[in-house]
Amino acid sequence: MTDFLGAAWWLLVSLGILVTIHEFGHFWVARRCGVRVLRFSIGFGGALWQRTARDGTEYRIAAIPLGGYVKMLDEREADVPEAEAGRAFNRQPVWKRIAIVAAGPAANLLLCFALLWAMFVIGRPDYAPVLGPSTGIAAASGLRGDDRVLALDGRATPTWMELQMALLPAALDRADVPLRVAGRDGAERQVTLRLSQLPADFDQRQVLRSIGLVPRHFTVPADVGQVLPDGAAWGTLAEGDRITAIDGRPVERFEDIGPLVQALGEGGGEAMIEVTRDGERLAFPLAPREVEGDGGDRRWVLGIEAPRRIELPPKDALQQYGPVAAVPVAAREVGHLTGQLLGMIRRAFTGRLALENTVAGPLTIARATNAYASQGVAWYLTILAMLSLSIAILNLLPIPLLDGGHLLYYLIELVKGSPLSERAMAAGQYVGLVLLAGLMGLAFYNDILQLVR
Repeated sequence: MTDFLGAAWWLLVSLGILVTIHEFGHFWVARRCGVRVLRFSIGFGGALWQRTARDGTEYRIAAIPLGGYVKMLDEREADVPEAEAGRAFNRQPVWKRIAIVAAGPAANLLLCFALLWAMFVIGRPDYAPVLGPSTGIAAASGLRGDDRVLALDGRATPTWMELQMALLPAALDRADVPLRVAGRDGAERQVTLRLSQLPADFDQRQVLRSIGLVPRHFTVPADVGQVLPDGAAWGTLAEGDRITAIDGRPVERFEDIGPLVQALGEGGGEAMIEVTRDGERLAFPLAPREVEGDGGDRRWVLGIEAPRRIELPPKDALQQYGPVAAVPVAAREVGHLTGQLLGMIRRAFTGRLALENTVAGPLTIARATNAYASQGVAWYLTILAMLSLSIAILNLLPIPLLDGGHLLYYLIELVKGSPLSERAMAAGQYVGLVLLAGLMGLAFYNDILQLVR
């Protein structure tokens, strides 16, 4: 229940900020262009709060917080006194109408930059891009445990999030990418990650797992979570023991235990299992037992299980810049994120991006904002910046009813020298309504998929 309330809260706060800035862009430019604004509304439906200013503009917070609008004086919507006709939106030159419509997405773009700048100044803590034990494609490509990924395809990856975001589009394209990595000894080398070997139907929500990459901070410590009754370790090892060595070979992670026990069992002997218990170093003679697995295969085991709950280590990387240095960094990040988002839209149309990953619904956005906000201010600024950029770009799509659709009308007007006919614009509105209904339906469908998984 707490998670639900937290997600709902951060969704409302985030939408409130993003919609307010977007509509303020329209409002501010409209006023500067001499257009009379009748209403500035955050949300749709009945008013929860409203106030009318001295200039006659009504400011409103409405009941349905999934958007907002700026209502301007317009002869196409109501009769306008002749004295006020010059302040009507439809009477403005086309360049002014373009400026007013484009101001909403532009405001979200500026907000994205401001939020990223603030995030870099505050500093976003993260994990270093250091790998745990590699398997599958990652291991076959030459990546090893404790490798630190310095750059992917020439772009620096100072944090784990940077690495993840760089890997996703390459994985969707199933394109081999060059990595510059540093091993445990600090020596650098080039590795080509063979993403072309990914199956066509790989799980796009589990890219790292599909590649065989595990972050070091997600690796399971070699702690005994449970000793199985009648197992080889029953009566010898205890819950909470940290295994440090098996037969003289060091153990750092729980994943190291299986291969060492298997080798010990195949050798047919007993060995010393070294552990740390309550700060004391102990050693016990122990022989593994052979058991039959679910698939009928035989394997050697100690009869222990990993801890069910794992405490993540402290974050060990920080992206932080001074107020001046953060300006170009934030600008470059806006450009990079814009390119990535446009690339995702292109992949959605070409079928490389799975349908369930194309459009996020309110439930998915709520969960994401709650998860980011729980990690601190800098992380919340990150998700808010990405959402603001998404709103800017999606609103510029040439779909009637969106800002991009209106801009398309005005560009056609510039080319042909006269506005589109009301019939053509009405037809466009119906098309836009169908497209938006389809997008909303897809978003809610994806949310439902998240609930049932």
